[in-house]
Amino acid sequence: MSIALKPLTDLFHRLASGWRIDAAPDVHAPLLNDSELDDIVRRMQALRPPGRHAWEVHQRHSGDLRSAHLGRGLDFEESRAYQRGDDIRDMDWRTTARTGKPYLKIYREEHQPTLHLVIDRGASMRFGTRTQLKAAQAARIAAMFAFGAAAGNGSVGATLWQPGGFMLPAGTGQDAAIRLIHAAIAPCPPLPDTSASPAFSEVLRQLDFALPNGSRAVLISDFRQLNETDLSWLARLASHHEVRAIQVLDPAETELPQVGLMRFRDIVSGTTAWLDTGSRALRRAFHEKVELSHERQRALFGRVGIPLRRCLTNEDPFELWEGWLG
Repeated sequence: MSIALKPLTDLFHRLASGWRIDAAPDVHAPLLNDSELDDIVRRMQALRPPGRHAWEVHQRHSGDLRSAHLGRGLDFEESRAYQRGDDIRDMDWRTTARTGKPYLKIYREEHQPTLHLVIDRGASMRFGTRTQLKAAQAARIAAMFAFGAAAGNGSVGATLWQPGGFMLPAGTGQDAAIRLIHAAIAPCPPLPDTSASPAFSEVLRQLDFALPNGSRAVLISDFRQLNETDLSWLARLASHHEVRAIQVLDPAETELPQVGLMRFRDIVSGTTAWLDTGSRALRRAFHEKVELSHERQRALFGRVGIPLRRCLTNEDPFELWEGWLG
């Protein structure tokens, strides 16, 4: 089952209603405009539907995802010999007549696990040197997954990880997708120095408490706050759910731009430093340090069985969806 294109293309118009989106940059404008959301809808429609979900799903509801469980459904799976106590309404009369022995028809249940997105909108995500902020790319990825869930009649919820953040309860269909995307693309102005997001471990603790077992969780962040102390909560979350991590970075955070002597300020800690970006040795050392940090983060996630993918703000995030389905 898939949702027709027109109902989905109406989603972004409903999101943008009441908002004025100027051509000039505006920190109080939504992170994505109506044409960008329209593009996401159309591209998601062209992608293939999700495949089978192998986890044991709690709080199941009907959906288009092929379940690992046999039972009542619409998709015929196999015929098997009748066993005492089976429901005779499922009798396979054609096979029974042909073999002279009672047989049943077994169907594949259609279940859908909850998809929960953790969207980082903290201070370090409100940064960008090319194309868009990291928070805007995170919102784009979140919209992509929300539209994908809506197209498959899936249940989707989210956690907004920011000062004063909140959790959106899971819901099914277009209204749930609209509510989630509305929150993800909300204006994202710079935060004052005194503002701080909850610790990563606290976000993970809340997720582990709130999500039904067998859910899918996607962590979308630059993971600036990630450290060894979070490992136990990551392991706990991964033991109960299918967890993926998407690291959103700006190109300037992987390759130092060559713009001469510059003053840099850490928007999280507030510390400043002068660097000569014209130095080839400095740029090489910066790149090596960034790659080492990324490998350490990848190894940390790998220790608890969570795959980590990197997505720069000037990259097309749609391959993440294809990778998720694969």
